[in-house]
Amino acid sequence: MSKVRTYQKAWSLALKGDFSLVDQIYHPEYRSFDLRTGIYTNIDDDKVIVTTENEEIFTSCPDVLYENDEFLCIIAYQKVSDPETRYRSFITAINFKDGQIFSQKTTVQELDFDPSEHLDWNWEDFE
Repeated sequence: MSKVRTYQKAWSLALKGDFSLVDQIYHPEYRSFDLRTGIYTNIDDDKVIVTTENEEIFTSCPDVLYENDEFLCIIAYQKVSDPETRYRSFITAINFKDGQIFSQKTTVQELDFDPSEHLDWNWEDFE
């Protein structure tokens, strides 16, 4: 399975409470700077963040912007209902060490349009 598909599957399972694949793909020394909170997080912090989001979120399949053995950069889109529907894109840059995710940074951009209207997929594919 490709890095991007493994990453997507790991976090899809995590949203359902299954962190087994997340635990496999993240390096024990993983650290990330969370731009939303302004603090460094580890994988346990990221798990808490994912499990405490109250919003109904649908995420598109990520597209690879760049990939090599040590780095992966992806873009994906989200439809968020909280209670008004809004859309956002996010780009995640991931560094690997010993074949596992060692660090990552994500930037989120709120969108004033529905990206599915301009791209070749529908939200129903991800619900």
